[in-house]
Amino acid sequence: MEKRILGKTGEKLSIIGFGGIIVMNETTQDASRYVSQAIDRGINYFDVAPEYGNAQEMLGPALEPYRKDVFLACKTLERTKQGAKKELYDSLKKLRTDYLDLYQFHAVTTIDEVNQIIGPAGALECFIEAKEKGLVRYLGFTAHSEEAAIALMDMYDFSSILFPINWALWFKDNFGPAVLNKAK
Repeated sequence: MEKRILGKTGEKLSIIGFGGIIVMNETTQDASRYVSQAIDRGINYFDVAPEYGNAQEMLGPALEPYRKDVFLACKTLERTKQGAKKELYDSLKKLRTDYLDLYQFHAVTTIDEVNQIIGPAGALECFIEAKEKGLVRYLGFTAHSEEAAIALMDMYDFSSILFPINWALWFKDNFGPAVLNKAK
């Protein structure tokens, strides 16, 4: 499996990732089989979120034997410090791990969300504290608007961003170039 370096982290991640939603509502045995097959094929990037039903509960036990050899990313829709902290600890428990490689704000779309995240008692406070405590290694976000993505990049030096860049939106609506230029 081809691997590429994730930004400035130095981490070499498989170009194909394992989306945790794949194991949602699967049996424990099937989830373990899917994870094992992915690892056998060279996939080392695993991504999950609380919004994916019971995916964390299924992925955690399946990843347990491989945890030190994979890169585990998780996301939160919480925008407050307390909400993000509660969800982080819940994710760690369900994923049966004592740290996440990447913790991300999920689906940030509006400037109001950005302001809540970075404001007093915002979720960014939780993220920074979690990183200082070794509960997360890298911080990032996923965004669905250029405005929100650029605003977040202006506010903090995130290790990664996940943004929907595709041919149709790029050329039809000029959606994406500003984010890519800012990220560079």
